[in-house]
Amino acid sequence: MSSSNIEIEAKVLLLKEDYLKVIDGLNLKKYKKFKQTNYYIDTLDSLLKKIGIVLRIREKEDTFELTLKTPLSEGVLEKNEDISWKAMEDMKDNNIFPEGGIKKFLAILGVKVEDLRILTSLTTERISVDYNGYKLDLDKSTYSGITDYELEIESSSMENAQSAATDILTQCGIKDFSFNKVSKQARALNALNK
Repeated sequence: MSSSNIEIEAKVLLLKEDYLKVIDGLNLKKYKKFKQTNYYIDTLDSLLKKIGIVLRIREKEDTFELTLKTPLSEGVLEKNEDISWKAMEDMKDNNIFPEGGIKKFLAILGVKVEDLRILTSLTTERISVDYNGYKLDLDKSTYSGITDYELEIESSSMENAQSAATDILTQCGIKDFSFNKVSKQARALNALNK
């Protein structure tokens, strides 16, 4: 199955104590956390990063989804394709890129898929809920020995998403925060260079 959608999210990196305040303040303990691992793909010389593309395979509950994200004037165009465990293993072990629409899209852009590699991974424990008409994700992510915490609010516009995030954080007694523009992929890849 494949799909495309536009994703508009406000994101705030949190301190561990603020992450715990959000869990308590919104009574999120009652929701199940689920685990997902993102495997980030690029060329060794970061070609995709240079042209603004994020490429990953997400493993979640024994399923695998290949995702390509490219920026729009507001938000991100996201293309998703389900792939098999075998396709994931072929990419991980042999750098054989999965067949499908994303591979064709990359070829149109002139990207040589044989040069793509899984460079790093990031594992997230996520609480995901609908909150006052918004999609709220509260994440604890681990990569390269680093743990960080992030609140994501998805909405139809960045203004609405940021307003909702501000309301939630204020309600939880968190006043010192700023919106995060550095993606999980960028944080995971930057950690490799340290």
